Amino acid sequence: MTGFNDFNKMLDLFSDGIIITDSKSNFIVNRQFKKLFNLESEGPDDVKNILKMYGLSGVLKTEDVSVKEIAVGLKKISVESFSQCNGDERYMLTVLKEIMDNDVDRTEIEELRQSLGVMKDILDNAYQGIVLVNEDAKIIKWNYEKLFGIKEEDVLGKSVEDVIENTRLHMVVKTGNKELYDIQRIQGHDMIASRTPIIKDGHIIGAVGTVLFKDVKEVKDLARKIKVLENTVNIYKNEIGKMYCANYTFDHIIGQSSKMLKIKEIAIKAANSSSTILIEGESGTGKEYFAHAIHDASFRRKAPFVRINCAAIPHELLESELFGYEEGSFTGAKKEGKIGKFELANGGTVLLDEISSMPFNMQAKLLRVLEEREFERVGGHTAIRLDIKVIACTNEKLNKLVEKGLFRHDLYFRLNVVEIEIPPLKERLEDLELLCEDILNRQLQSVGLEPKKLTEKSLLALKLYNWPGNVRELRNVLERAANMSSNVYIDLNNLPDHISSMIMSDEEVTDKKQLKDKVAEMEIDTIVNAIKMSNGSRTEAAKKLGIHRTALYKKLSSYGIDIKGIV
Repeated sequence: MTGFNDFNKMLDLFSDGIIITDSKSNFIVNRQFKKLFNLESEGPDDVKNILKMYGLSGVLKTEDVSVKEIAVGLKKISVESFSQCNGDERYMLTVLKEIMDNDVDRTEIEELRQSLGVMKDILDNAYQGIVLVNEDAKIIKWNYEKLFGIKEEDVLGKSVEDVIENTRLHMVVKTGNKELYDIQRIQGHDMIASRTPIIKDGHIIGAVGTVLFKDVKEVKDLARKIKVLENTVNIYKNEIGKMYCANYTFDHIIGQSSKMLKIKEIAIKAANSSSTILIEGESGTGKEYFAHAIHDASFRRKAPFVRINCAAIPHELLESELFGYEEGSFTGAKKEGKIGKFELANGGTVLLDEISSMPFNMQAKLLRVLEEREFERVGGHTAIRLDIKVIACTNEKLNKLVEKGLFRHDLYFRLNVVEIEIPPLKERLEDLELLCEDILNRQLQSVGLEPKKLTEKSLLALKLYNWPGNVRELRNVLERAANMSSNVYIDLNNLPDHISSMIMSDEEVTDKKQLKDKVAEMEIDTIVNAIKMSNGSRTEAAKKLGIHRTALYKKLSSYGIDIKGIV
């Protein structure tokens, strides 16, 4: 066999599902096998789970399979298996065919002949061969020259049994029964051959014979190649997983307030599904922390977690960044093309940060991808199946943008399957002390600072502040204060002025009290002098003071001034 890719292509030509297994449980399946079981992923674990579910696990152990027919949804599938020993090696070939109510809808013989012509390039460079016979078992198409050294012109029109050693193709024409993956001894080699009748309108009009392997030993070589490729893929998957992983868990989200506990509960439940999540909240509230934590708590935790800032990528490049592009798809594109973020995250989670900044035309394309779960690279024509969890974040209210016509309402509803709204810090000040403790004891160590403690006054000032920048601003303020503090405590003088001014110092309190006393003394002296000048008349004194008589009465009472003692 000249190439592994040629063999894969050959297997995919068959209309039946095929799985080939060696004694070490290495296996390969063709495209029709995946189609029969609706397998989107090509991972070996998915195949093993399917075999186990339908009682076919013995296939992996090269044991005889007793199951002859299984039901997959509304489909009925027949199962045929054949084992072969070659020395110490044992191989199992299993064929799965969907049982149709009407099995007469076959391709006409001339159309099949044309199809074989299309496959000629593959067959001319591989050991596999195909022979096509008519209803009399006469050869009408031959592609076995490399196998047998016999040219097509020398065998056309001859009976197949006179040309191919130990063939049973003429029997298949008579009986109409398939003979799949039979071991056929030809020229001293045990070849794996299949024979399929061609039926039209209920009549047998011919048959086709194929050889998958020139020798059973090639199955073992193929299994080894599959194992090497599988190991290589796993290495790359592990490297991608390390590069694109979640950095935070729910333990990193600090808060015991009722609002935060409820939000955490919703997020944890949402993590266990593949539903799209929309996280809204002011800047600095910790939206990305929640996105990381949700991925870490999901069954996708070992798969990539890819972050995309929709506001940071130029609009004209956003589509190629999300979906990738093929070679030569536009000016400036890499010759080899480029994989997109969505494809990179396949099997994992995509975080679409600042989703409100996504251009309107891209919103339509994103909606289609979310609905159909597939996409094409820019300049490409092949659909790529997508299995990802999507988390969208925004510091704007998307429903308000929808009302203004700035965001697609259909995309909004598609994103807003599970909504998580994170409250600003000012609405959960009961968590502030816990947040400060966590930041000072753990997070500041990451920047090389020793743990610090807040004094009562500094903590009170932090609680009185409005925090427009939310938790991000709190983290920055505490980091600055820790740098400014010369000991283990952070006091008012270590905080920024706009926060420390929330509380007056002792000197300021004393000065304010002294000022109040001095104002009172001056006001009493002024009132007494006015009363003296008015000879005790309250009405006249009020006029001289420029206040209403009732106001004068209140001040006299407040200061305890007795007019009799003045006049």
